[in-house]
Amino acid sequence: MTTISQLLQNKGTAVWTVTPEATVFAALELLAEKNIGAVPVVENGRLVGIFSERDYARKVILHGRSSRHTPVRDVMTGEVFTIHPQEDMNRCMTLMTDKHIRHLPVLDQDEQLIGIISIGDVVKAIIAEQQV
Repeated sequence: MTTISQLLQNKGTAVWTVTPEATVFAALELLAEKNIGAVPVVENGRLVGIFSERDYARKVILHGRSSRHTPVRDVMTGEVFTIHPQEDMNRCMTLMTDKHIRHLPVLDQDEQLIGIISIGDVVKAIIAEQQV
């Protein structure tokens, strides 16, 4: 079974972040530029939340807020589920399924952000394993 560490090696460890003070508009620009669906929110080197397209749709648009004036901290998901590199794909799939989430930040033993795994990454890895 593939570990999260192996998945990150294949995918790459590039991870883009925003601060809680960033505007929702700036976060959306980053999502569009990098073609990603979520971005970790980091403050003073620590993961404090995650902002996703879902947060935008449910907490900004539906509430009539302005993305140019709303800080990410007001709409981010503060309860972030994470995974560690030594864990395997089964743990990842279980967490994503049970918690109804599509993105999992990966933290090292010092709780530092080292990557992010999407449901698409997991599906690709599972398909690759089945083809071997």
